[in-house]
Amino acid sequence: MRVVFLGTPEFAVPSLQALAREHEIAGVFTQPDRPKGRGNELAESTVKTAARELGVPVYQPERVRRPEAVELLRELAPEIMVVVGYGQIIPQVLIDLPPKGILNVHASLLPKYRGAAPIQWAIANGETETGVTIMQIDAGLDTGSMLLKARTCIGPHETAPELSARLAPLGANLLLEAMRAIKEGTATPEKQNDAEATLAPILNKEDGRIDWSRTAREIYNRLRGFTPWPGAYTTFRGQQLAIVRATPENNDAVRPGVLAAIDRRLIAGCGGASALEILELQLAGKRRMSAGAFLNGYPLAAGEHLGDAN
Repeated sequence: MRVVFLGTPEFAVPSLQALAREHEIAGVFTQPDRPKGRGNELAESTVKTAARELGVPVYQPERVRRPEAVELLRELAPEIMVVVGYGQIIPQVLIDLPPKGILNVHASLLPKYRGAAPIQWAIANGETETGVTIMQIDAGLDTGSMLLKARTCIGPHETAPELSARLAPLGANLLLEAMRAIKEGTATPEKQNDAEATLAPILNKEDGRIDWSRTAREIYNRLRGFTPWPGAYTTFRGQQLAIVRATPENNDAVRPGVLAAIDRRLIAGCGGASALEILELQLAGKRRMSAGAFLNGYPLAAGEHLGDAN
């Protein structure tokens, strides 16, 4: 089938590559190049790089809903469109354009975790299972009918980038299966149960701020889910302190929000009679350091507090 692909992040690359093996890619739409890094040099998306390697035309409209972008898509005349993490809302005028509709590779078991950050919130909320859903896009927020699902467990120490790397090829294979079913006329859409829906909103900086009244396991799950951004951070002596690596344990020896050195281990008290052993951390403006290096440079006073704890 003749396909137009819309995607931006690394997660979308396996789907694009899989489509190119079995279908005609009329064009790839991805976000415009953005400033990146300390030098603020323009960097292209991973999807743009992959598309160029495949020899596929790339288009980067600032807004896909603008008339010139809509007209371009109409000229490309796709039978079907595929969206994977494009980063822009698809307007109704585009939903109505391809005769076989628009498919989305969504990294959750819909209707759970509708939204921009399903992988991150599934881990942050302590889920032990997730997956990928192939969905038909409609005007709602991830509310379209489902075609196929694939499930997988979430490892107890798995981070968002690690889970994303596993889900991406799973989604790509499932996408090809859905495309075959559509081409053969055997696809069986299933409506979502809105009553079971949960949301996975776009992350913001404040999501990474540690609430030390939470249990150590809850804080650890948020650290895993919010890696690499916004991470998990607090304050120490008036400076921002990022927790890079840690492990939870049952330990009521330290009050929530108190930082202590116990047998040369760096322990932060948490809620629910638990504690977080901090293994690696980073003060604002400093390099990452081990717990041992931190204790050498910052001897702790009794009852040393983190964040807003008191």
